[in-house]
Amino acid sequence: MSSAPFLVAPLDAAHDRTVFNSGSEPLDRYLREVVTQDIRRRVTACFIALADGQRIAGYYTLASASLFLADLPATTAKKLPRYPTVPVVRMGRLAVDQAFKGQGLGGALLADALDRATHSEIAAYALMVDAKDEAAAAFYRHHGFIALPGLSLTLFLPLATAIASRKTDNKRFSPI
Repeated sequence: MSSAPFLVAPLDAAHDRTVFNSGSEPLDRYLREVVTQDIRRRVTACFIALADGQRIAGYYTLASASLFLADLPATTAKKLPRYPTVPVVRMGRLAVDQAFKGQGLGGALLADALDRATHSEIAAYALMVDAKDEAAAAFYRHHGFIALPGLSLTLFLPLATAIASRKTDNKRFSPI
């Protein structure tokens, strides 16, 4: 366990991904074997939290996506233009190495992702996630995400809500 601050940076070939162990084989395998292909194909961006300047303590991925307007809660959909889809940023994966769990890194990585999404010059309505299980969904709900009706593991957070929350509660959405 390390108490050093983390530095968030885009993943590149120089970063050693072999020792990363989140306890989830699919998330670990994705980081070790697949993510660089997805980056090269421009279907995702991967950001890593570095501990001690070199060890990957956690990571997340972001990609552009869309969400059917009809899939949003009715109270949310009625406030949006009547386009068939709404642009969103999808957080495809979020993982923290077991050696760094319990330090708030997952929340800090989520805050960093929200910060990147809200500062992008490309418009998006929300940050969307597909939680891998109920525990992950609870993590996102704790951070203000809303489940889509009938899809309890697909959640979203309007970026306007993230911006407003950041202004009133710096700890909740403060990037690393």
